[in-house]
Amino acid sequence: MSQFATPWLDHSALLDPAPMPLEMGVQRQADGSLLVAVRTDLHGCKGRMLDWWFTFFETTQHIKWWHPADHIEHRGWDAHWRRGESYYGASISAVESLAEIPPVSAKLKFHDPRQVFAPQAVDEAFARQQVSAIVAARIGFGDQVRLDPHGDPMSGQMLHVTKDTPFGCVLRSRFVLGLDDGHADHAPSEALGLALMRHCYTEFSFLSRFLPSLYYGEKANGEAVPLPW
Repeated sequence: MSQFATPWLDHSALLDPAPMPLEMGVQRQADGSLLVAVRTDLHGCKGRMLDWWFTFFETTQHIKWWHPADHIEHRGWDAHWRRGESYYGASISAVESLAEIPPVSAKLKFHDPRQVFAPQAVDEAFARQQVSAIVAARIGFGDQVRLDPHGDPMSGQMLHVTKDTPFGCVLRSRFVLGLDDGHADHAPSEALGLALMRHCYTEFSFLSRFLPSLYYGEKANGEAVPLPW
């Protein structure tokens, strides 16, 4: 088995807002890994707000706003994270539950989406307003997450892709779990995938309820505050 994380899977269809065969659900892959798809409508939120959120949150209180039930502890970003500026290349550790699944440690390392998709395809998707934000990370759960020499978790991948709409934005999320599990008896269960699906839908539903006010209150991107009256 390679000592490096599995190359990014092809999720290029996410750059096109057209319906996909799997918009929400779980699907077993040929290699035994598990694909989890989630679709969430974020009312009042734009993609730039979601992208900014990953440069803002840094405490346990912040992640509890995000999911009051499942998020347990924020254990910190590494030195690559720059508040209000960038999360590309940064790693984070946390403790969270996945719906009914008890709390577990998690580690994520974030990447520039141009390392996932062809750079030209990303630029064109943004220029055509087919995409308004892309959050990409390698992920791992448990107390002993296997990391490659670059510090990337080897067991999973995560993508959040938004498209702005008149009501806010649509978020399509994709997780792939079990990429470093070489045997079927260690493959992530469908129950785990369904719990992750519910967790993701719930956390971003919660986030959409307060993110716009926080974004404008923090003067993110120097934008003027749109007043409702």
